[in-house]
Amino acid sequence: MANQDLLRIAGVTTESVVDGPGIRSTVFFQGCPHACSGCHNPDTWSLDGGKEIQLEALLKLLKINPLVSGVTFSGGEPFQQAPVAVTLGKRLRELGLNLWVYTGYTWEYLLTNFDRPGYKELLKLTEVLVDGPFIREKQDLSLLFRGSANQRLIKVQESLAKGVVVPWQPSGMGG
Repeated sequence: MANQDLLRIAGVTTESVVDGPGIRSTVFFQGCPHACSGCHNPDTWSLDGGKEIQLEALLKLLKINPLVSGVTFSGGEPFQQAPVAVTLGKRLRELGLNLWVYTGYTWEYLLTNFDRPGYKELLKLTEVLVDGPFIREKQDLSLLFRGSANQRLIKVQESLAKGVVVPWQPSGMGG
């Protein structure tokens, strides 16, 4: 998808408390190569599913209100549309919102694929990355903001600066 103002989404949730700390808006990107067994969003797998939407229309659809502390990119797989996710992420950060990104890729995979269009830029905009595929055998409903024990909550900026994974830990409201 070459147009930096057009993306394919499965949907939007304007007020979520399960996709990161505080009240967040969530964009569910359409298209996912991982097809994890037990995925809670299998309707997001097809690259042709969902709907195309202009960036400006999506920003209006998000209806960001003062109670929303951030936006979460989920899926599907946001890195499938990394260049336009970067454009959206920049606009959201300009609004003072923090960004969480869920991905079926691992942190290590993303770092070794920094040269792919938008990967590096999207990571640089992200506060917390929830990485790794959902693995049904490692499912744990007691985990905060993730579905299986292999998935990590990674503080992206600190991890990039230190060259090692720095885990995110809850520390009060907002994240």
